[in-house]
Amino acid sequence: MFRLARFAWFTLAYNIAVILWGAYVRATGSGAGCGSHWPLCNGEVIPRAPSVETMVEFSHRATSGLALIAVVVLLVWTFRATVAGHPARRGAAWTMFFMLTEAAVGAGLVLFQLVADNASMARAMFMAVHLVNTFLLVGALTLTAHWLSGGAPVRLGSRPALAAGLVTGALGLLLVGTSGAVAALGDTLFPIGSLRAGIEADLSATSHFLIRLRVLHPVLAVAITALLVGWLARVPTAEGSREREMVRWLIGVAVLQLAAGAANVLLLAPVWMQMVHLLLADVLWILYVLIAARMLAAAEPARVRAAAPRAATV
Repeated sequence: MFRLARFAWFTLAYNIAVILWGAYVRATGSGAGCGSHWPLCNGEVIPRAPSVETMVEFSHRATSGLALIAVVVLLVWTFRATVAGHPARRGAAWTMFFMLTEAAVGAGLVLFQLVADNASMARAMFMAVHLVNTFLLVGALTLTAHWLSGGAPVRLGSRPALAAGLVTGALGLLLVGTSGAVAALGDTLFPIGSLRAGIEADLSATSHFLIRLRVLHPVLAVAITALLVGWLARVPTAEGSREREMVRWLIGVAVLQLAAGAANVLLLAPVWMQMVHLLLADVLWILYVLIAARMLAAAEPARVRAAAPRAATV
């Protein structure tokens, strides 16, 4: 069981790396590197004499394919190693579902040519959906790894008021994430030469809608993060408990994330800073999911197969 749990955490870490590389593909305008072909790249299984953009996009597809294989292995291994009703089975099944929808959204971006210099509303909506699906995939992977590591199953009905607050907080983080995805798209398609020029463009009624929407992200990020952190800090937990410690970590990451967002604006959104900003967003989301799972945990942890040689009650 230890090996399976470790593989689940590895799969989560690997998917985060794939997500960051996907952000690099978008930020460098390499999304059209394989043309409008999917799953082939410019009509070929392996592109010959590829350009830099083609190599960037092709490498993202290759690493995404390996991520899919890892999730399939995780699903099969989890079902073989756990008993019926184990929460990790549901987590692995949802992970598989969101991995498939992630691939479908990625394919849609390519097939509908919502890449490169496309600045349409359709692309903005696809990017928002893509971000939500990515967060749900990361959340499902996090819960699967948590449950395989001995975490107790979640019981929403045991503390309905707390559950409602945590779900509301999750929706708030998803809203911040989607606004960030749209803002990042605007930064990519409409780069600015100075901070002053960027602010003037953001506030101009004649600017493209993606430029005007950029100002919405920092406002939502500060407001929702402050409300969420303030609420979590007041949720009663046992002194010295693991949940209290994790909340402190989440507050620290949230402050760091806001600082990174400010730096991203001041530095005029360089690619490396966009990737750091996204990494911190993923870490914040993972911490939040783990905190929610622990706060809503049932009294007894789940069990693995009694017949498995290395299985044990966790």
